[in-house]
This record gives sequence, C-alpha cells and structure tokens, in this order.
Amino acid sequence: MAFSEQFASTRSVRIAAGEVTGAIGDSVTVLPIVVGLAALTPVSLAHALLFFGVFQVVWGLVYGLPLSVEPMKALAGLALAGTLTAGEYAAAGLLAGVVLVVAAATGALSRVQRYVGEPVIRGIQLAVALLLLEAGIDLGAADPTLALAAAGVAGVAALAGFRRGAALAVLGVGLALALADAGVPAFDLPALAPFPAGAPALTANALSATTGQLAMTVGNAAVATSLLLSDLFDADVSPDRLSGSMGAMCLSAIPLGGVPMCHGSGGLAGKHAFGARTGGANLVLGGLYLAAVPFAGVVAAFPMAVLGVLLVVVAVHLARRAVDVGGRRALALVGVVGVVGLLWNVGAAFLVGVAVDGVRKRLAADAADATN
Repeated sequence: MAFSEQFASTRSVRIAAGEVTGAIGDSVTVLPIVVGLAALTPVSLAHALLFFGVFQVVWGLVYGLPLSVEPMKALAGLALAGTLTAGEYAAAGLLAGVVLVVAAATGALSRVQRYVGEPVIRGIQLAVALLLLEAGIDLGAADPTLALAAAGVAGVAALAGFRRGAALAVLGVGLALALADAGVPAFDLPALAPFPAGAPALTANALSATTGQLAMTVGNAAVATSLLLSDLFDADVSPDRLSGSMGAMCLSAIPLGGVPMCHGSGGLAGKHAFGARTGGANLVLGGLYLAAVPFAGVVAAFPMAVLGVLLVVVAVHLARRAVDVGGRRALALVGVVGVVGLLWNVGAAFLVGVAVDGVRKRLAADAADATN
C-alpha cells in the first residue's frame, strides 16, 4: 500500500512499488560513470555515493518529483579519458557551479530558452539517448554472455507480468554476482576532509572543459529536463530553478570529495520508464546510495554488462520522447542534433541546433513576408 506526505513542493511524495522500481532508472546512468571514475582516477566512490544519496533525498523532498541527480558527463568523460587531472576536474566543477548559481539568480536560462526551439531540445534528448544506447551496448559487449543472461532475466520478469520489477530482478542478479566476486567488504565510513582527491587546479584546460560542460548543461540538464518534466509530469519547473539546484550541488559537494553533479533528461526518463511518478523514487534511491557508502567495494564490483542492459532500456524510452515532434523538417532537425551529439558532443550539438533552427525560422519568416 502506498503512503504519502505533503511537502512544501505541494506535490505528494509517495513510496509505492512504482517508486521503488523507478529509482533504478537514475542509478543506471550514475553507477557506470562513478565506478569508472573511482577505478581510473583519485575520486573516492564512497564520497561520490554519499553526496548522490544526500541530494537524491534533498531534491525529492524539495521538488516532489523524481528529478535525476547525475554526474556532469562532459567533465566526467574528460576525467575518465585522462584529459583532466583530479585537480582540474574539481576546479571545473566548482567554476561550473558558480556560473549556474549566477545564471539562476539573473534568470539567464529562461531568456536563453526563448531562443531555443523545441526540435533542438528534442534533438538533445535524442543525442543523450544515442549516447546511452552506445554506452549500454559497449558495456554489454564486454561480456555478451552475461548481458544476454541479464536481458533474459528482464524478459522473463516482463513476460511473467512484472514489467516494472524486471529492473529490480536484473539488479538483484548483478548484486549477487558482485558479492560472489568481492565478498562482503568491511564496514568503512568516508572521512569528510577538504578535497580528499586533491586541491582544485584552475588551468586553461579546466576552463575549456567548463565551457563544454556548460553548453551541455544548458541543453540537457536545464532546458531539456524542464521540457521533459512538463511532458511527463505536467510540472512547471524553470531552467533557472534547475540551474540553481545544480550549482548548489557542485559548490557544496566538491569541496568534501563529491563529484560535479547535475540534473538530466536521461535519468529523469529512466525513472519514469521504470514507474516513478513522485519524489518518493528519490527517497528510495538516496537511501540505497547512503546504505551502500560503507560497502562501496560491492558497488565497485557490480558487473557493468548488467548495467548495460538497463542503459539500453532507458535509451529507448528517452528516444521515443525525442522523436515526438510534428513535421518532417522538425524531425529532421531532431535527427541532425542527435547525430552531431553522438559523433561530436552534446554541447556542440546544442549550438549547431540553435544555429540551424535560427536560420530555418528566418527563412520561414522571409517566405511569409514575401507572400504578404
């Protein structure tokens, strides 16, 4: 039976079966990245999980919606590739946080939104879906036998009438495999010392990385997420409000060992795909993250091929939303932005989309004037 409590958001926060399964939709976009960061950089998995858990709970209560809490993917990708040092990674995240807080205070993103057509935002959603699909396939390809087995578990659960429980069934299998591989680790709480992974280093490299991340954040984490919240939950959450909460996360978590965090349409779509309808999913997932902090070794041993299967499910759900636009020209622009995001990066795709959409609108206006 579901139970609910009213919070200041005026939306009901429920804990029910759909919220439990829906919580999984965000974790599958988070765990592969943070586990990779912990394996390849000085980032502490325990510290990262701690702040993901805290902010899942905070935003679930504040917004009353299953808002996603994800790593800033452009910065995380550069850190994973070795392009950013740990100090540059921290500095870029802090700088992005400052810019996002200022943007929220000045209403800058709402003004930007007026110049961004819906096909551009849908294209950003498609780009994220394609990137998630690619990541899921890559993760599954590393162990195709295990990926097929995980897909089989999900299929059996769905055929048995437990479609929403399929994600939990797959994660249960993955957790069992992780425990068999790593055993139960010793209970260990992370110390909250200033910058445990290294002091911030504000370099030209960090500034360049921040620019790329902010372009992506405007397109996917702010504007596209605002649109998706309206689509899926009939919620009016402005890009500026999202910008403020993202900036707050970065400025409060990074100095204590967390990683740069944002919202995002991918995690939001994932939660919705698996049944989340309120901020109750955030309370569930936040609690799971916090419970995992002392046992971060088990999370690190979680088989990536299993998470790859779930990433594909999230990607398909987001892509279906992305192509829900009217007109062939609009759909073509969605496709162009999506492909540019896949082949180049999402920030560049956003800028290309805005430029193309601006030319398209100008030509349409000129044509209308010529007929009058």
